[in-house]
Amino acid sequence: MIGDPSQFEALGNRLGFTVVEDSPERLRLSWQGARFPAFLCVGIASLLLFVSVPILQALYVRGFVGPAGSLWYFPLMNLVLFAIAIFLITQRRTIELDSRTKTFELCRRSLYRKTLLTASFDEIEKITLSIDQVFSGFAIGGSTAAESFPVPALRIHFHRDQTALLDRGSMRRLEGAGKKIAARMAKTLEVAPELADGDPNLKPKLRDQNRENL
Repeated sequence: MIGDPSQFEALGNRLGFTVVEDSPERLRLSWQGARFPAFLCVGIASLLLFVSVPILQALYVRGFVGPAGSLWYFPLMNLVLFAIAIFLITQRRTIELDSRTKTFELCRRSLYRKTLLTASFDEIEKITLSIDQVFSGFAIGGSTAAESFPVPALRIHFHRDQTALLDRGSMRRLEGAGKKIAARMAKTLEVAPELADGDPNLKPKLRDQNRENL
């Protein structure tokens, strides 16, 4: 195995991979990250341009001693918002299984970094569909605002007791993707007992969470 599985953990409660290629030789799944926040940043930055452009013109003509000198932070806010939008748009993850070389590859890309995790099928012990406890927020000043809730998670396990997160989301979607991945490796998808048997305390939480993510 080449790479660090811990580099592929995610703060979000769901990712959502889609099948890009499903041929006898290769299975490829892709996730294009946080597009809605990225487009939101672009929209806000575009609206601020109507204010930032006149400010830049005034600063060019009269410098920081003019009336627009105290508004220099508006153009800076525009640049920051555009930079955040570009960073979010370039976030991408891919899962690729090559049946010919019997290799598994997990890739995480961003604007400035590319992280790879590659392993042969023989190095992979199992694929599981289990529960992750994901925090709903951040605790501030010792408060109890950061409460955790259960989210179905698809994980791949290696022989050295290491795991890598593949995807989070609805159980139906994860089960379909997990079966495809497991079939390519000639392995079975192991479903956690609380998901397979339908834990009565777990189902309402998952149902409420799925409603929030629709």
